[in-house]
Amino acid sequence: MAPRPRTHTVCLLAGAVLMLLFAAATAAQSCAPAKFPAGRSFQRCTALPVLGASLYWTYHASNGTADLAFRAPQSAGGWVAWGINTDRPSSMAGSSVFLASPGAGGAVSVLMTFLESTSPSLTNGTLKLDVPVAPVAEYTGGAYTIYVTVALPGNNTVQNTVWQAGPLSGGQVAAHPMSGANLQSTMKLDFLSGGTGTGVTD
Repeated sequence: MAPRPRTHTVCLLAGAVLMLLFAAATAAQSCAPAKFPAGRSFQRCTALPVLGASLYWTYHASNGTADLAFRAPQSAGGWVAWGINTDRPSSMAGSSVFLASPGAGGAVSVLMTFLESTSPSLTNGTLKLDVPVAPVAEYTGGAYTIYVTVALPGNNTVQNTVWQAGPLSGGQVAAHPMSGANLQSTMKLDFLSGGTGTGVTD
């Protein structure tokens, strides 16, 4: 049998590369289209595996930062949070988180805190990561959205991310459910490629 022309082989290889690129782009954009206020846009997004949440971001290789938008459905009488765990992968304890909840006068407040244990003090301003642009949040359409710019710890694009949702009690942040999806809300995320991997919280 005569060998196939070289051009045929090149076409096959090119097609394979295009399919891989398309698959990677699809994986990195596996979330529903979202609208943001004027002036905010993001290059990548991913639908987080539990709690109906999504993460949108733009990574800046020049300074190792990422502009983020974390969106999660919740009642107006609850809270949501997103963060990075630099101490204990697949755990909420050891995470630096941004927690959105109802604030005074109908505004949304954002707490920036380090979770030192599974019963944290929720002291504001104790993060273990740099925040070049302070967070803001909004509540619209039955969902909270937290906007923030973070410097990725260690200038590493792969981070252990966590997110959570829970109720308020007497106007204060109360413990989230300790079962089901609330114990599965961790994921390793590559902010450069969009690659992900899931974990289980303690």
